[in-house]
Amino acid sequence: MTLLPSLPRMPLFQGHSASAGSPMRSLVRLAAVLSAISLAAPAIAQNIQVNKENRTISITATEHVSTMADVAIVHVGYIVYGKDKDAAYNSGVQTSGAIIKALGAAGVSADAIESDNQALTPVQNFQVERLSAAELAQRRFQVQQSWLVRTTPAEAAHVLDVAVLAGANQSGQIDWALQDENAAGANAAARALQRARTVATQMAQGLNARLGELLYASNESESTAVRPVPMMAMHKAASPSEPLAINPRRIEKTATVRAIFAIEGAATP
Repeated sequence: MTLLPSLPRMPLFQGHSASAGSPMRSLVRLAAVLSAISLAAPAIAQNIQVNKENRTISITATEHVSTMADVAIVHVGYIVYGKDKDAAYNSGVQTSGAIIKALGAAGVSADAIESDNQALTPVQNFQVERLSAAELAQRRFQVQQSWLVRTTPAEAAHVLDVAVLAGANQSGQIDWALQDENAAGANAAARALQRARTVATQMAQGLNARLGELLYASNESESTAVRPVPMMAMHKAASPSEPLAINPRRIEKTATVRAIFAIEGAATP
């Protein structure tokens, strides 16, 4: 008996700073600076703290980077029926082989296809309650199988079209991803750190001081989930047609950086 094809499934910087006090007038000046920054940039997501004893400024800033997805993961699958388990299984073998063969002929490499799910099960009564007796007799068992096909956004529609025409009648969902997730996260973190440095510089200037070296930095990154194109049942077309119009989505990376800077030079009373 022929088997169904189944494919293998920031950094921390620490330093020391001198301990010194700050005059009351400097604290008043600092309050004014904080107020001005808050009014000038209400959209900046940040938390600011000044330690007058350790002469440091601590800032938490958040930045977002939006990048167009450069990887498409196409969900391809089918469901077939039979009057008994052997008939359903044989139908599944034929459909499975036809889909894999069509994808290979279309230029999809074997290592870009990952098995997702496969099952041979009896058909439940609720699935066939509206069928005629003749139709019911041919739907006693069912075979379901699905794969994840990794391709480029430009080829996603073509891959889906090829699979559907070969019998993949349970296909359509597409997940979007980035080839280099770390690069986008690092970009967001760098922008957040630069924002933190800019705000800290303004605060130091308001105290008649200079912004010193970065003593500590931490980073928390996250990805905004991209909604996939929903799964839909697709039936084999009677004749070849143009593929569906499919466009990639943008993926947003968010980074939150907490940075502590030293303050150099005494504040003027």
